This record gives sequence, C-alpha cells and structure tokens, in this order.
Amino acid sequence: MIRGVRGAITVDADDRDAILFATKRLLREMATRNGVETDAIASILFSLTPDLRAVFPALGARELGWVHVPMLHFSEVDVPGSLGRVIRVLMHVNTDRAQSEVEHVYLDGASVLRPDLSRP
Repeated sequence: MIRGVRGAITVDADDRDAILFATKRLLREMATRNGVETDAIASILFSLTPDLRAVFPALGARELGWVHVPMLHFSEVDVPGSLGRVIRVLMHVNTDRAQSEVEHVYLDGASVLRPDLSRP
C-alpha cells in the first residue's frame, strides 16, 4: 500500500544552509514518526514558497543518502497574506499503516498550517 505523508517547515531566510538544514530535519522527522526506511520511499514532491530560491531541497535529501528516491520541486502559488518561507513535502511511502495511522509533520512556524495535525 502506498500512503502520502505530508510535512512542512519554515526557514528564517532564503539561505542555502538554512534550507538544507530544515529539509533534513523535516525529512528525518517524517521518516522517524512513520517508521519509514529509505527503500520504502516511492517518491517525494517538494514545494517552496516563491521567497525561497537559494537551493533545491532535494539536495538535503541526497545528503541524507536518499540518492535513489525520485524527487521533484514546485513553486507554491503566491497567495497574498499566506505564510512565507515554507518548504512543504509530500512523501509517498510503501507502508502497512492505515491512513489514519500516518503521522503528518508540521514543524516550527508551519505548525499553523495544520494545527489539527501538529504536535507541541
């Protein structure tokens, strides 16, 4: 069974190191909370708000050793008044978990995007 695991995190600036650090932190947390091994990841979609352009988040995933996972990037729609400097992730994983057992991960300022799914 393939399930989608959602995640998001904010960064303080459009800075290469900040984006890579945040991406790795988010991906590790998504995998840990859902018991996901790298071989179980079918693909990852990344989206970034238009104010983030310094680096592709997939580089952070590759630095984690996820070199065989297909990844793709998109720019979010620039909705006036929306939260800025956000990296969003949709990770497709092979898992036996029921959809209700999948834990989506919203870190730092991104916790306001889905307060119903965010942990303190």
